[in-house]
Amino acid sequence: MSFRLPLVLIVILCLHSILRGQESTVDTTRSKLFSVEKIKPLILPGILLTYGFAGIENPHLQEFDRQVREEVIEHIDERATIDDFSQYAPFVSVYALNALGIKGKHNFKDRTVILATSYLLMSVSVSSLKLIAKVGRPDKSSNNSFPSGHTATAFMGAEFLYQEYKDVSVWYGIAGYAVAAGTGIYRIYNNRHWVTDVAAGAGIGILSTKIAYWINPYITDKLFKKQDKISGATLYPFYNGKQLGIGFAANL
Repeated sequence: MSFRLPLVLIVILCLHSILRGQESTVDTTRSKLFSVEKIKPLILPGILLTYGFAGIENPHLQEFDRQVREEVIEHIDERATIDDFSQYAPFVSVYALNALGIKGKHNFKDRTVILATSYLLMSVSVSSLKLIAKVGRPDKSSNNSFPSGHTATAFMGAEFLYQEYKDVSVWYGIAGYAVAAGTGIYRIYNNRHWVTDVAAGAGIGILSTKIAYWINPYITDKLFKKQDKISGATLYPFYNGKQLGIGFAANL
């Protein structure tokens, strides 16, 4: 059975859900949904996702993947582990900059909710596609190569950093995207992923953060409108050396 059909259906259903969630009974609002301003942010992740998905079946892209792998094997003898840490650097930078007094767009609570939403969307998408695609890794260690989770995490964080600090200086976002790109390159360098895996991971990461920003007003309104009644409530990121997540604590 061709893998293309279920992938197309998944993409169509996801886009349909997003559009239905923003649909309005007012005609002017509906027309704005398809304006250039709404579509433009989707171009880059759309191109990356299209390239990544196409590589699953396209023989020309598969051949390019193999050629890159052969070059890696031929010219690189040692692996680097920097990508295991650099994937987190962009979004950790947001909290570091705020701690240094360089304020971003949102306060601690709001940006943490956005980050948690982005991470949830990204991780569910990556995990689901890994189970569905079952693409073998270049080093033949497993069949969960597509898409690259490290790259998705890095680009999710890069877009998060860009959105929070684009009004302060665009260079913060550029730096974040440079680190994310480096993470993706190192995944190929370490013979852990194909080029198409990295492209798809980057697209998923960027899109996850963009969606998180779009739906954040609804999440804040629906899920946190009663938070002011909770004493001592706080959201915080945590990392135990193996797992990264978001914690919540409150005194009722």
